[in-house]
Amino acid sequence: MKRILLVEDEASIREFVVINLIRSGYEVFEAQSGEDALRIYKEQKGQFDIALLDVMLPGIDGFTVCRELRKDNDKIGIIMLTAKSQEYDKVNGLLLGADDYITKPFGPSEFLARVDALYRRVSSSSANNEKNINKDELRSGDYVLNLRNRTLTFKGKLVELTYVEFLIMEYFFNNPGVALNRNDILVKVWGDAYFNEEKIVDVNVRRLRMKIEENPSSPKHIITVWGLGYKWEE
Repeated sequence: MKRILLVEDEASIREFVVINLIRSGYEVFEAQSGEDALRIYKEQKGQFDIALLDVMLPGIDGFTVCRELRKDNDKIGIIMLTAKSQEYDKVNGLLLGADDYITKPFGPSEFLARVDALYRRVSSSSANNEKNINKDELRSGDYVLNLRNRTLTFKGKLVELTYVEFLIMEYFFNNPGVALNRNDILVKVWGDAYFNEEKIVDVNVRRLRMKIEENPSSPKHIITVWGLGYKWEE
């Protein structure tokens, strides 16, 4: 069963989301506050594929919940539910470890397309590990990307990555020195449903630079190709 933790304090929105998720085969655990969400997460021993987090919540907000979930679990898919006018919410959520955001108000088709796309990425982890059984590692200088364990190390030291970040690094390592278009990265990592959402790529690259670059403001490895996208240099 595909398991989702939904955190939304508005009953009408929560009911709409739950109905559509159940119809699509998801098992939904509902929370009305950040505190409830963390309690349910703990009770269920973190056994969720996806968390849907409203940003504005009574008590602790969705950003705090996102941070706590990501601290405990780098495999769970996290989607932030944000207001249309709050650009800061989208960027901040991604920087804290969210994989995606959905802007309110949203229709059922768009909503389910985004949830299903993230679920496919998260659930494909095991399949990818099996597929790469004869190709365990990709190396670039002092960086080693382990395809079976989904880990990145630098001089033997672990660099913690979300699954989305891992996929971006895998794409870079498979195309060293190649200028990759933002939209190509978007489609490769997030899928066709994310056309014209290049901001997600930019924020995740910013987050990756904070993790792997000695000086994120003057990167030596993830290089911006102005007007196009990014390239990886050893």
